[in-house]
Amino acid sequence: MSEHDPDFAPVDALVRGALQAQGLFRHMGAEVLALSRGEAVVALPYRDEVAQHNGFFHGGAVGFLVDVACAAAAGSSLREPGSTVLTAEYKLNIVAPARRGRLVCRATVVKPGRSLAPVEAKVYAVEDGGTEKLVAVGLATLAVVTAERVAA
Repeated sequence: MSEHDPDFAPVDALVRGALQAQGLFRHMGAEVLALSRGEAVVALPYRDEVAQHNGFFHGGAVGFLVDVACAAAAGSSLREPGSTVLTAEYKLNIVAPARRGRLVCRATVVKPGRSLAPVEAKVYAVEDGGTEKLVAVGLATLAVVTAERVAA
């Protein structure tokens, strides 16, 4: 993550608050591990409820993790008060299955824009010993919109 930014504390609180306000975020049991301007690290612990029939993390759970981590990274890069982000699209490539432990997604804004923010993500399976295995890569585009437009 990037160096400490004293002006980041309100942004950090806003992004974390927005994630916690999402029912799906809480339901899935996700957790923000780190947040800085343009970067986010979000984890998802293994539970039967996020697994598919063979015991691997479900692809939908992996996609969820990429979506929220990319949105958090993009939201943390906003500089205009009153703006927010909405997912416009994301692409996910699952490169290996994962079971047990937890998934950790590291998302980084490629280029913050006034209307669109492309974000890249990598998802790792982390087992108890701390060993990481790359399980997915993603690329998302977040639309930057005003909060009043979302409310309309």
